[in-house]
Amino acid sequence: MAERADARHRVVIVGAGFGGLFAAKALRKAPVDITLINGTSYHLFQPLLYQVATGILSEGEIAPPIREILKRQDNVDVRLGWVDDVDVEAKTVSASALGIDYTVPYDSLIVAAGASQSYFGNDDFAEYAPGMKSIDDALELRARIFGAFELADLATDPAEIERWLTFVVVGAGPTGVEMAGQIAELAHRTLHGQYRHIDPRKARVLLVDALPAVLNTFGDELSTRALRQLHLLGVEVELESKVVGVDRTGIEVETPRGRERIESMTKIWAAGVAAPALSRKLADAAGASVDRAGRLEVNPDTTVPGHPEIYAIGDMMSLDRLPGVAQVAIQSGRHAAGQIKRRLAGKETGQPFTYFDKGSMATISRFSAVASVGRLRLSGFIGWLMWLAVHLLYLVGFKNRLTAVLHWFVSFIGTGRSERVSTVQQAFARAAMREYGEPVVAGRAGERAGERAAGPAAGRETEPAGRAPESIGSPTAQETAAR
Repeated sequence: MAERADARHRVVIVGAGFGGLFAAKALRKAPVDITLINGTSYHLFQPLLYQVATGILSEGEIAPPIREILKRQDNVDVRLGWVDDVDVEAKTVSASALGIDYTVPYDSLIVAAGASQSYFGNDDFAEYAPGMKSIDDALELRARIFGAFELADLATDPAEIERWLTFVVVGAGPTGVEMAGQIAELAHRTLHGQYRHIDPRKARVLLVDALPAVLNTFGDELSTRALRQLHLLGVEVELESKVVGVDRTGIEVETPRGRERIESMTKIWAAGVAAPALSRKLADAAGASVDRAGRLEVNPDTTVPGHPEIYAIGDMMSLDRLPGVAQVAIQSGRHAAGQIKRRLAGKETGQPFTYFDKGSMATISRFSAVASVGRLRLSGFIGWLMWLAVHLLYLVGFKNRLTAVLHWFVSFIGTGRSERVSTVQQAFARAAMREYGEPVVAGRAGERAGERAAGPAAGRETEPAGRAPESIGSPTAQETAAR
């Protein structure tokens, strides 16, 4: 089909994380029409998911609507959907959303689909040790964490109480360290004095990693400081310990002392990431290669080999051993947008992407963080102030920044957690999806809606109000919170 003579350049951006969002913003004044496709209707500030899971922030504060962010940008069409396929010959992207399939043509394609949780080939671990890559993950973890204290308060067997009050975080990178620190503060500061039958301060928080150091990429000095602060919080750190098994009531680890079992009802996985399935699909379609983590091996300018119109950025790309952090995504997104603008202006393209490392940081507890910025190595209160400033800078929207500050004030200056609400639905969601499948397609959704409307006449028993469905495989309240 011949193109219209006045047709504008069509840019499709897959993903509205840091890379995709900043690429779209960088093309605001360019003579292009952008279609931004994302699996959710919001942009997720992933570095603060652990604060949603531990009751500090609400999900809305770290997940502003994409349409609201880009409402003043007239050249963007935001669409909900998961991209299933890319036809590199026809230059089209195929996507779907709850049974609605559609195709979008492109002249330039920016793939910024982020990363998924990796269990290093042990995907069955996910049933009992959720990762932390989405709002759903964070809300489920919130239900599990706070639910563990509630069920420990009901239990009468000392061994059972100990299992409920033992929390295991797998992975001693920034996410794992931050999560372990916040659970420890929750148990020792926030919940103290609120239970009649248990002492939350007796909770055990274990941080497990196969590597020999916490925050391994921060260097020996900051790693040592972080380890010292974790010990002061009461976190038990088990290094050089590989997880070899996870089940409902515990975790199996290979340690320098031999194989050991840790009895725990609440396990959290923060140990690895992998590229999404789209990465390999695109590689197959384009004749490109992927690395061990499934990321696309790209040219120095972030284009896919043989396809100068396709850019893979952020966590999707394998280039110069760059880390999977927000700044890489932001800067590579801006670089891809800059290359498109240069091409449209008739300028030479192909300039290599140059990453400027703005540093790394992780908070350990209130008023304590570590930060590596250039040659500076900061820790304690100064590091925490830097962490605070940087995270406020990148939180999207004035309202989000204001409410985040208020909640931080409540949690860090005082002892409260303003977002402790969790529901049975959140705790049951993973089991329900495993039973019924991924988010339903339109036809199946319609069938179920009809069954619900018809009630028992449709051959399906309705559940009593307030009772969890037996079909999701958790007949007791205790097993519900564990799964």
